[in-house]
Amino acid sequence: MSDNLLEVRNLVTAFDTDGGQLRAVDDISFTVPRGSCVGIVGESGCGKSVTAMSIIRLLPQPMGKILGGSVLLNGKDLVTASLEDMYRIRGGEIGTIFQEPMTALNPVHTIGRQIAESLAIHKGMSPAEGRNAAIELLRRVRIPAPEQRVDEYPHQLSGGMRQRVVIAIALACTPSLIIADEPTTALDVTVQAQILDLLRELREETHASSILITHDLGVIAQHCDSVVVMYAGRIVETAPVRELFTHPTHAYTRGLLASMPRLDTPRKTHLPTILGQVAGIGEFAAGCRFCQRMGRPADELLERPPMKEISPGHLVEACPVCCP
Repeated sequence: MSDNLLEVRNLVTAFDTDGGQLRAVDDISFTVPRGSCVGIVGESGCGKSVTAMSIIRLLPQPMGKILGGSVLLNGKDLVTASLEDMYRIRGGEIGTIFQEPMTALNPVHTIGRQIAESLAIHKGMSPAEGRNAAIELLRRVRIPAPEQRVDEYPHQLSGGMRQRVVIAIALACTPSLIIADEPTTALDVTVQAQILDLLRELREETHASSILITHDLGVIAQHCDSVVVMYAGRIVETAPVRELFTHPTHAYTRGLLASMPRLDTPRKTHLPTILGQVAGIGEFAAGCRFCQRMGRPADELLERPPMKEISPGHLVEACPVCCP
């Protein structure tokens, strides 16, 4: 058996638009070892969520398409799997925690019914068995008075509780892989910490692997074993988390780390920022896209820089300008 639970190889995902077919994820590769947490970090528009939706084949239809590559879960290619297999894998082998719990939950069904639905589909539980299991799952994710909450609707719960319900649904069938797409969006700092600690404890308890998508490098440092840095639909750097924070190599990675606030920063100091913004998907250059942001002439950005391994497990897109 491979040491990797998930292997994403040369994944290409595109969307059909009125302006033509546009690549949102452009030939990316990474692995998720068994029992580990891999963080994916980058600004909005860099392809993080599209990568997650490509893995579980939940791209908007009919516009979203996987054009190439493979996604191997325990050796099975999810790109070529049948829809029937994907229905079994989603929720069964892969649990997904979506970005916004209010839209992830159905407002007209009780939370107990929504948790029990997954158990009925994947484990064949009866309504009574599903309700009892839902109560236990709510207790497991530390929702107080689970016997009462199981019959309540999403609007009756706080944002933190709704996110815990989404986590309970994702973990209901004890999946081997958990994908958490910015699971602390719109939550206050205290609740964010509680949710992230809960995720870590549940992952350790079930021995599951996980992918954590976030903008927050502090979260990556505290909760992940390795990190994938995405920019404009590509991976520009990937490394064990300690190695990345100690020896960031790509200019984009260094810019992200420099923009993090620090406890020793003098008060009222302006934080460094990365100039410019991520190009629109229809404007992506063929060559180094971070150089494109920095204003390098288009006629010099015709060839994509290769990925280079600079130390064991530490790979970087070897642009001579961004990685001198």
